[in-house]
Amino acid sequence: MNLETNYLGLKLRNPVIVSSSGLTDSLDKIKAAAEYGAGAVVMKSIFEEQINYQAGILASGSDYPEAEDYISYYTQTHSLDNYLKLVESAKKSTDIPVIPSINCVTADNWINFAKNIESAGADALEINMFFLPLDKTVEPGVAEKLYLNMVEKLRTILTIPFAIKLGQRFTNLFYTIDQLYNRGANGVVLFNRFFEPDIDINSMNIIPASVFSKPDDKRNVLRYVAMASAINDRISISASTGVYSGDDVVKYLLAGADTEQICSVLYKEGHKYLKELLDFVESWMRSKNYDTVDKFRGLLNYKNFMDAGKYERAQFMKYFSGYD
Repeated sequence: MNLETNYLGLKLRNPVIVSSSGLTDSLDKIKAAAEYGAGAVVMKSIFEEQINYQAGILASGSDYPEAEDYISYYTQTHSLDNYLKLVESAKKSTDIPVIPSINCVTADNWINFAKNIESAGADALEINMFFLPLDKTVEPGVAEKLYLNMVEKLRTILTIPFAIKLGQRFTNLFYTIDQLYNRGANGVVLFNRFFEPDIDINSMNIIPASVFSKPDDKRNVLRYVAMASAINDRISISASTGVYSGDDVVKYLLAGADTEQICSVLYKEGHKYLKELLDFVESWMRSKNYDTVDKFRGLLNYKNFMDAGKYERAQFMKYFSGYD
């Protein structure tokens, strides 16, 4: 069976990508992902917030503005240089696409660093951005324009392809995807998993909720992948969240995804689980007489499925829910 797929204009040997996480934060882990069959890796994000926080902590002990500026510059430069070295090493040591990731919270500071990543040999770039609107007077269109402006700037300086990892908090997600494509984005990742707070009623403190996805989390992603792949079939789509089995890989492909990003289950099973996923996909393809992934990709998306209204339905009805 031929599992080759195209994502962001890159040819991948299969559609399973190890997503940005602690599973891709070192050369050994990236090499393990390649060894066990990953089609590509997205490197662990370099976080703008984390670097700024570290710089602030180090600079807080100084009474001199000049020293604070130097510490901030040194911290940022040192962190970025280490990241670029990992990009270079990963490209020299593996034969699969290496996609670095930038997690940014401002629209301007990280544009030039994206160019440095390209120079280090990256095959593509994933931009993980979310601008939380905290001002109630800012209209949704103004907030969403931040994403479009950043994509425009990136396209002017990058020659490699890039994808935007989106959250679900858009009034019209399909309009946003279309506008991102029109401004130069090659792909979108659906969806970003955000930090989610919980409350410890004993310590009276805010604590993080579980960072891992669950298999059922893919259901809403599946809907949007199926619709987005039909509404704009020019942009690459990578499905992220809830990929725990070979079944899940096949489901996202049938919905129209070009690739699937896997993370949570690998923390439990290890990189070796990639082979089991891929073996299942090949076996399923053989049972259905599909010799390439393109033969069945999108067969059940919003455009091709005969009863597409099931993707549109958002409210429960007895007929659809199956429960009295």
